[in-house]
Amino acid sequence: MTSDNRWLLPDGIDELLPERAAAVEALRRQLLDHCHGWGYRYVIPPLVEFTDSLLVGLGADLDVLTCKFGDRLSGRTMGVRADITPQVARIDAHSLGEPGVTRLCYAGSTLHSAPQSVMASRSPIQLGAELYGCASIEADLEVIRLLLSLLKSLDIAPNHRPMTLDVGHVGVYQAIMSSAGLDGDTQRALFDALQRKSAPDLSLALAQVDAAVAEQLRALAQLHGDASVLVAARELLQNEPAALLALDQVAAVVEVVTREFGDVAIYIDLSELRSFEYHTGLVFAAYLEGVGTAVAKGGRYDNIGSVFGRQRPATGFACDVKALAVANTQAAPAQGAVAVAASDDPELAIKVAQLRAEGRVVIAVIDDMIDPRCGEQLTKSGAAWVLTPLQSVES
Repeated sequence: MTSDNRWLLPDGIDELLPERAAAVEALRRQLLDHCHGWGYRYVIPPLVEFTDSLLVGLGADLDVLTCKFGDRLSGRTMGVRADITPQVARIDAHSLGEPGVTRLCYAGSTLHSAPQSVMASRSPIQLGAELYGCASIEADLEVIRLLLSLLKSLDIAPNHRPMTLDVGHVGVYQAIMSSAGLDGDTQRALFDALQRKSAPDLSLALAQVDAAVAEQLRALAQLHGDASVLVAARELLQNEPAALLALDQVAAVVEVVTREFGDVAIYIDLSELRSFEYHTGLVFAAYLEGVGTAVAKGGRYDNIGSVFGRQRPATGFACDVKALAVANTQAAPAQGAVAVAASDDPELAIKVAQLRAEGRVVIAVIDDMIDPRCGEQLTKSGAAWVLTPLQSVES
């Protein structure tokens, strides 16, 4: 990099200038306060960890996405977190080790080795909430309710409405595969074709598969749309008890969202295998009109805690605060700043401290230069310092 372009940032890495930084921080605080109101306690995991705890058991996708480097102190490989969810699972399983249900929330920067979509940032600010210790559908419904209420608390721009919740369940695919008796290579080919929703590749992978199983998997690839999908799925999978239980859970989500969040559209996709190695049950994602990628993703992931010595039922969601801030029209709270000229008057110092304690921004005038954000000034009226519209500041 030459001296005339050393200011350039790596592709996909961005910085937040004052206005956007203020909006993102206000949104982060609002979302965390919302989670706090639901009983979720805030944790701050480290930015880096050893990769054998950061990545173990989470599949190849996260491994590829993680930036790694050698630790000079230990000689072990460390990684900059690409996803905070596994870290929070470690905190629940190892650091806290609490009995019963544990609710945790978090927010922090992450780093991706490559963007996950064409316009995606490689440095998202991930915020999420996780619920541990409850295997029932009630836990999944709680985190979905929390996510939707959180998103609906935002002032989403009209061009980004309506909101759509995409719902799936990896248990449907698991039920079909568990009785298929396929070898590992065939399973991987089928999984890859379904994950990419590639009909030609799916047909190729099914060439040597039993006709009944092939019919189910071809039909599974088409099971996406409105709630009528569930009727077709029950007919197709009537002899697969595990799949029917999974469909019952999807139906429960549809019922709750329809009843409590009537203006949220529901899209069912039973062939959604995003992060299959990560998730173990319901999966869901929230989309906004005109935003090319999901603004939030979540689901059940019961297996992660086992690698930390304490397997626990787990479900939760995560969103990118920077992406949400783009769709959110509610700006950070702004109130005209107050200009204050230099003075040795102790009463002025008291007044300035009082205003700042009340949340006002008070900016000193330096070399007769008034900050353009100032709309008022402190002037002396008798023995008191009072706020007046900004006209001029006495030196």
